[in-house]
Amino acid sequence: MLRPKFGAIHMTTSSQHSDISADWIAVDWGTSNLRAWAMGAEGVLAFVESDAGMGKLARDQFEPALLRLVEQWLSDVVTPIVACGMVGARQGWQEAPYRAVPCAPVASGDLVPVQTQDPRLQVMIAPGLSQLSPPDVMRGEETQIAGALALMPNFDGVFCLPGTHSKWAHVSAGEVVSFQTFMTGELFALLSGQSVLRHGMAEGGWDEAAFDAGVSEGMARPEKISARLFTLRAEGLLAGLSSASARARLSGLLIGIELAAAKPYWLGQQVSLIGSEALCANYARALAAQGLTATQLDATACTLSGLATARGATPPTACRSRVPSSAGARTPRRSR
Repeated sequence: MLRPKFGAIHMTTSSQHSDISADWIAVDWGTSNLRAWAMGAEGVLAFVESDAGMGKLARDQFEPALLRLVEQWLSDVVTPIVACGMVGARQGWQEAPYRAVPCAPVASGDLVPVQTQDPRLQVMIAPGLSQLSPPDVMRGEETQIAGALALMPNFDGVFCLPGTHSKWAHVSAGEVVSFQTFMTGELFALLSGQSVLRHGMAEGGWDEAAFDAGVSEGMARPEKISARLFTLRAEGLLAGLSSASARARLSGLLIGIELAAAKPYWLGQQVSLIGSEALCANYARALAAQGLTATQLDATACTLSGLATARGATPPTACRSRVPSSAGARTPRRSR
C-alpha cells in the first residue's frame, strides 16, 4: 500500500522549551487537517497541526500520524487524548456512532475508546449527532456547540456554524433540539471554481454592495436561484461585471437562499455564529440586513472548551464574543 506523504508540521508553543509534558491532548481531526493542543492546568501549552486529515489516511495510518504530531508531549505515563471530527466517521480511525437529538451536544460517558498500539496513548473520540426527521448528521460541530454552552450556560437560542456545510442548531436547556445542514460553502466552491461561472471570477477582490444585493435577491426570490446564477455569467459578457462583484454577489445569493430556508431557525431568536471570523462576518452582515444582530464566537476557543467538556474537565479558556459591525469581509475559500 502506498503511504501518503504529509506536509510540514506547524508548531507554536507557549514556552521556548521543547520538553512540554501534556496533562491531556485535545485533537480536532477533520477530513483535510489534523490539529492538536497540549493542555495543562493553565490551559494551552502548545499547538501543532498537519495536513494528515482523515481523507488521506487508511485505518492503520491514524496512530502513526498522531504520534508524529504529539509524541514530543508524551511521558512514560498514559496521556488522555480527546478527539472530535471526522476521525470518528465510518471511514475514520474508529467509528463513533451518532447520538440522536434531542440531547446534550457531548457527554463524557459517551466517548468512544480507540485501541492503540502505543501504551502511552489513551484515545477517546466524541460522537457526532443525528436527526431522523428531516435526516441530518453532524460531526465536529457538536463539540463547538458544547464548548459555547459550557462558557454560556444560560444560552437559549440558535447557533449557526458557517463552513463547507453550514449548520443551524436550535439549543434549549443545554440540549440540541434540532438542526439543519446547508451545503452553501461547497456550492460556492464548486460554482466559483468548476462551473462556467469561474470564467468571470477571480480569487481576489470583494464588492460589499454586490454581496448585499445578492443576499437581498436570494432572500426575496430563492426559487429563481438557478436563473440568477447564469445572470452573473451574462452580465460579465454583456455589461462588464467585474470579477470581484460577481464573486461577492454569488456569495450573497447563496447565503441569501440559505437564510430564506433557515428563517424558522433565526427569526426572533438569539443567534450566535461559530466559525472563521471572515465568513462569520458575512453571515452577520446578511442577518443584520434582516434586522438581527448576531454574536460571533471564537471557533478555536469553542472547540477546546467542548473537548474539555467531553473529557469532564473545566473549559481551559474563555470563548471570546464579538458583536460585529455591518462592515463586510471577503469570503474565504470554503474547504476543510
